Amino acid sequence: MVTGVNEAGRSYIVSDGLAPNAFLSPDVEGFGASVAWYSPAGPLTNDGAADTAAADAVVPMSPNLGEVIFRVADFPPDEAYGKAGEERLFDSITGGDEARDGAAHSSHKHFWFHKTDTIDFAVVLDGEISLLLDDDECLLRSGDVVVQRGTAHSWSNRTNRTCRMAFVLVGALPVSAGESAEDALAAGHS
Repeated sequence: MVTGVNEAGRSYIVSDGLAPNAFLSPDVEGFGASVAWYSPAGPLTNDGAADTAAADAVVPMSPNLGEVIFRVADFPPDEAYGKAGEERLFDSITGGDEARDGAAHSSHKHFWFHKTDTIDFAVVLDGEISLLLDDDECLLRSGDVVVQRGTAHSWSNRTNRTCRMAFVLVGALPVSAGESAEDALAAGHS
């Protein structure tokens, strides 16, 4: 559901239904995502009733600096991907560069590894999934939240049922080479 303000200044429902900008993988049964909202870079506005994530809108895998994407994604069990799904996964969601950058950091430890210049706010809505990082991993369950800050990471569903997650992705400056999260926070680059 998307709300708005009409010409008389009254709040109303602009749209109510399934998000029209949806992707279903042709290679991986059960893998897909829908974009509920996309804000291009620049001053954010609540004016108008335009659907910025309409079915024909081109929404990138990750937002550029200053852009915002609200996405809900379904991650089937890892075994559902198969070799073809693993090989074509990022190309089908226009994320080839992100996948290559992530793979360089991960030594190819999981097919979902990617790295983006974003701050991602993620919430596990249903199921469980493991967040894999270069040197750590964490099992996440329904209700858990993650703030993912421009790191190489992967989502691994090691269960036998689909995991649904919600993401708010905000385009950010890249992490400086060699700068730790602690250094960035201390320097005010949060």
